[in-house]
Amino acid sequence: MTNPAEIKCVAIDDEQSAIKVLRHLASQVPYLKFVGGYISPVEGLTMARTLEADIVLLDIQMPEINGLDLLKHLPARCCVILTTAYSQYAIDGFNLDVTDYLLKPISLPRFLKAVEKAKDQLLRTAPVTAVETQPDFLLVKGDAKGKYIKVDYRDIDYIEGRKNYVAIICGTQSILTLITIKELEEKLPADRFVRIHKSCIVSIGKIDSIEGNLVRLKSKTPSDLVIGNTYRESFFERMNGKRQ
Repeated sequence: MTNPAEIKCVAIDDEQSAIKVLRHLASQVPYLKFVGGYISPVEGLTMARTLEADIVLLDIQMPEINGLDLLKHLPARCCVILTTAYSQYAIDGFNLDVTDYLLKPISLPRFLKAVEKAKDQLLRTAPVTAVETQPDFLLVKGDAKGKYIKVDYRDIDYIEGRKNYVAIICGTQSILTLITIKELEEKLPADRFVRIHKSCIVSIGKIDSIEGNLVRLKSKTPSDLVIGNTYRESFFERMNGKRQ
């Protein structure tokens, strides 16, 4: 299931009238999307795979192939709801791990109950999307060949561009590394750093106050950082959501 708000279902039944009823029942469920009804079991099987159906409404007594045999070939992720006029197949169906078993004629309340059961099953088995954890540090080249320095974001006060070099200021420590300020800006998390000048990036968390065109940091050095005219508008929009 790719979208919990929209569950796709197909119906496979050799009677067109039965498919019409199932389409109507499905239309009464807001989150259920009826993507196809097929009188041919083989075509239905193919389309259930192609359309990545979440729920398959499957008849049992069909001329080409028995529904109980067909469901063995459906994708394992599909929830199968058997729809039949014959109650004697119920035990066989549940032995094959179907989600539910509906006897024709099917009422809307009973249909809703079966679909809700399928929805719960789909939500339980849906893969959990891994949340990618962003690193909280920067790895920069040092002054010796093959040397790299780990700089924690929380330690950075500001970054000053010096042609092809930058100076990363962490309190009284200044770390020089061979990279342009533009290249370094692209590596930094945008929610933690803001560019205030063509040659200066500031840690948002280290800002103490803003006075006119000057940014004052919580640390004692330097006393002030200048906001460039080109960056003034975007800086204030980042800081308080309005133009100054």
